[in-house]
Amino acid sequence: MSRVAKAPVTLPKGVEVTLQGQTVSVKGSKGTLTHNLHSLVELNIEEGVLKVSPREDTQAGWMQTGTARSVLNNLVQGVNAGFERKLQLIGVGYKAQAKGSVLNMALGFSHPIDFQLPEGVTAETPTPTEIVLKSIDKHILGQAAANIRAFRPPEPYKGKGVRYSDEVIIRKEAKKK
Repeated sequence: MSRVAKAPVTLPKGVEVTLQGQTVSVKGSKGTLTHNLHSLVELNIEEGVLKVSPREDTQAGWMQTGTARSVLNNLVQGVNAGFERKLQLIGVGYKAQAKGSVLNMALGFSHPIDFQLPEGVTAETPTPTEIVLKSIDKHILGQAAANIRAFRPPEPYKGKGVRYSDEVIIRKEAKKK
């Protein structure tokens, strides 16, 4: 049985949850998000608390219930406070600039890279070597950050590339003669 699924999700003030069939809508101060629950999952809404339980007491039911609980918690956090992800550009001449929904980056290639941000994700560049992505949807935010990092992942010898701000790169020693 999933320990994650047993924990209830408490709703902060200003967050409303509606359930229509297997579709859950979460509305808060930052916006509205929807999610379709798996058919093995049942959701109960009681006085500001969401409780997720399996329809059948099987291993698959408990697995889907734990996943649904985590997704619902992310929806509630997203519409209430939002999420942000910070990226760092490390390397000579590496820089980024946000222009509306386009992120313009110079990452050591012979051409600049223009990355179109997905809908619902905003970018800020407080310094030329730092990117801050913000969104209410954790899934879309993480995918956008991974797509930006994929242009120039950090390499282990000099550490150059695009990395998450909390990422630790284990450096390798250069080849000796």
